[in-house]
Amino acid sequence: MPTSRPARFGLSAAPRPAVALGFAGLIPFVGLALLAHMAPVDVALRAQYSLSVYGAVILGFMGGCRWGFAASGMGEGAGWWPLSVSVAPALLAAAALVIGDVEALWILALGLVALFAADISLTRAGGAPAWWPALRLPLTVVAAASLVAGALA
Repeated sequence: MPTSRPARFGLSAAPRPAVALGFAGLIPFVGLALLAHMAPVDVALRAQYSLSVYGAVILGFMGGCRWGFAASGMGEGAGWWPLSVSVAPALLAAAALVIGDVEALWILALGLVALFAADISLTRAGGAPAWWPALRLPLTVVAAASLVAGALA
């Protein structure tokens, strides 16, 4: 009889607070994307801008999660590569805001998708919890789709 429990995968393995707060974090993405499409022009433009700012904050936050994984000793630990990769999303988010306009929304959407791909590799290498990609997938899909929808408004 095995003495250790196998790693649990899937969204059901993620801590409930992480799931609840993660999905609650999608409300501004979806709401602002809808406003960008349905509101009068002045409000729609403000919604696009707000969507880019919120997207930048979330992209930076997701990079911070990688910093936390590295600092806790998961995977390769707190070496140059893991910590450098963890700061890149915040730098990309800042650059997107400097570029501004609709391009920022596209950059942020691509950044979230690229970071998700990197997080899959990180998890496979033992650098993130086994449930991390299962939580990230629906959150990334909705967030990136909202950013694209905002860009197309």
